[in-house]
Amino acid sequence: MSDNTIKSNSRMRLMLTLTGIFVLIGAAYAVYWFTSARYSITTDNAYVSGNIIQITPQTSGSVAAVFVNDTDFVKAGTVLVSLDRADAETALEQAEAELARTVRQVRALYTSDSRLKAVLKQKETSLKKAQDDLNRRMKLLGTGAIAQEEIDHAGEAVELAQQSLEEAREQFKTGRSLTERTVAESHPDVEKAAAKVRESYLALKRTDIVAPEDGFVARRSVQKGQWVNTGAPLMAIVPLDQIWVDANFKETQLRNMRIGQPVELSSDLLGSGVKYRGVIQGFAAGTGSAFSLLPAQNATGNWIKVVQRLAVRVALDKKEIKENPLQIGLSMEARVNIRDNSGRRFTGGMSAADNAKPAYKNTWKSEADAVVSGIIARNR
Repeated sequence: MSDNTIKSNSRMRLMLTLTGIFVLIGAAYAVYWFTSARYSITTDNAYVSGNIIQITPQTSGSVAAVFVNDTDFVKAGTVLVSLDRADAETALEQAEAELARTVRQVRALYTSDSRLKAVLKQKETSLKKAQDDLNRRMKLLGTGAIAQEEIDHAGEAVELAQQSLEEAREQFKTGRSLTERTVAESHPDVEKAAAKVRESYLALKRTDIVAPEDGFVARRSVQKGQWVNTGAPLMAIVPLDQIWVDANFKETQLRNMRIGQPVELSSDLLGSGVKYRGVIQGFAAGTGSAFSLLPAQNATGNWIKVVQRLAVRVALDKKEIKENPLQIGLSMEARVNIRDNSGRRFTGGMSAADNAKPAYKNTWKSEADAVVSGIIARNR
């Protein structure tokens, strides 16, 4: 057998071997595509998002102290910034003094009411006595034992007693109208003064600006000695246990996506070795271009079709986030399994956020009520 024949047979076997390998690879990929790959949709246009809580003062004032810096972790209720308290303390002292004065004035109204009631009873007794005197004299008029002049004087006394009784009744009604169906605590004047105390107490408490949630301090811009106005942003608190992923998929990829489908994610920060499990929580109400500052004007002669992207919100497993923390803004890669597409694309009714309760609840109102009750009790 010649060398050419041997070489030709070797090339033939090599070609058959390569062909067989490619066929096997193609068959393996076909099996993989039909069983798995066609149910997987991937995007690397995904980023970590989360709540960024703006810290703003509820009252104006000069900053007396700042207790935190960027990157610090704080617990809910921790004092972040203190404003100067002098004006607020003075206003509270004035409100407390006014409440004490008002309680004493109202107490005097109730005392006057009792006094006027006693006077009214006395006037009624005086009128009855004057009428009895007149009646006795009238019986003696025909006997000559009494003069007409005495009867006239007795009649005048009855009239004077009647007028005095009417005046006493009017005074009693006027006094009663100020205290009727009330006690000292519920008297309108006391309630008005008490409301002023509560307002001043809250203003004093609000000079200490506290963290509403556990989280990390970010974007601190406030400095000691700075004058801040109500609502001015001072810093932000970022709770990194309340994060999710916004994955931006092309509109052509969304056809079979449904709420509740599982999502596998990896971050550029930690690499593909660390996987996160998530589920689709919902779909944005519009594309990015629809919410942009200058929306696209498609009804023009220069229209060019561009495939749009829609944000898909992916909820993450809190346990995995705790084990491998993520920061807001990090890039992610998301892979959605669309094998089960029987779910819904939109939810109805109230969301979980609507039922969320604040982690920190202040007790300022109950403390203010205790202050008011103490002042009333001391001056009642």
